Amino acid sequence: MEQAIVKAAALVEAMEYIRLFRGKIVLVKLGGSVLDDAELQKKLLTDVVFMATVGIHPVIVHGGGKAITRAMESSGLETQWVEGRRYTDERAMAVVEHTLVNQINKTMCEMISELGVEAMGLHSLSSCVLFAEPLRLTDKAGRKIDLGQVGQVQSINASLIKKLCASGIIPVIAPVAIDKSGGKLNVNADTVAGKVAAAVGAEKFVSVSDTHGIRGDVNDPDSRISSITEEEIRKFIASGVIGSGMLPKVEACIAALDGGVRKAHIIDGRIPHSLLLEIYTEAGIGTQIIK
Repeated sequence: MEQAIVKAAALVEAMEYIRLFRGKIVLVKLGGSVLDDAELQKKLLTDVVFMATVGIHPVIVHGGGKAITRAMESSGLETQWVEGRRYTDERAMAVVEHTLVNQINKTMCEMISELGVEAMGLHSLSSCVLFAEPLRLTDKAGRKIDLGQVGQVQSINASLIKKLCASGIIPVIAPVAIDKSGGKLNVNADTVAGKVAAAVGAEKFVSVSDTHGIRGDVNDPDSRISSITEEEIRKFIASGVIGSGMLPKVEACIAALDGGVRKAHIIDGRIPHSLLLEIYTEAGIGTQIIK
């Protein structure tokens, strides 16, 4: 009986949040080791399907860096990193697209459909919603850095994404964009997620990975910060508290907030129902970032 009462109390607590977010878009970015574990991925997608079932409109953006690295090794291609980004020539781009689209995106859409909600993959081999231009960087001496077919997003077909949401379909976006000449560009999934969240006017942005939030002390798991402002985040970046591994996630959160998203969250997808706990409970389980 006690267990049943606890469950009922949890449902009542969730009800207020369900009512608050009903009809709103929530951007969920999936990355890290959660993409390497099929069982864990299915549990996370079950939470996403729950959101859709109670009237919330989830939009998924996924990464796939580890899977791409493994696929390149299997193809006899060596991964080259330039300024922390994967150098992407024509052969590497073929592997990137195949891995992200035909493996990760397709599998994710199939899992969602099996769970009872329709999903649609949005990527470079179907209805693409990401349009980009080649990313150009310069070194300290002002010399141009060649990254190959790596892009930065210029525009997003937010109208299509919102129409799919309104139709009860979960959009699943792979981070491969099209340039103005119809070529393919590899774009950073965290950056894509932040920009898409802003473009569709998401209520929330949730980055799901294998890190349980922002720590005041990177070496102390018990120093997780439950809530932090954008201003405090910038101080952490300047002081080095937030390092290279967390930086892309945090920058995506800031991009979402700057684009009008009310709250951004960083959570550990390895914790059971972390997505629902962060959205539907007062305490939460990761770090929420607010303006």
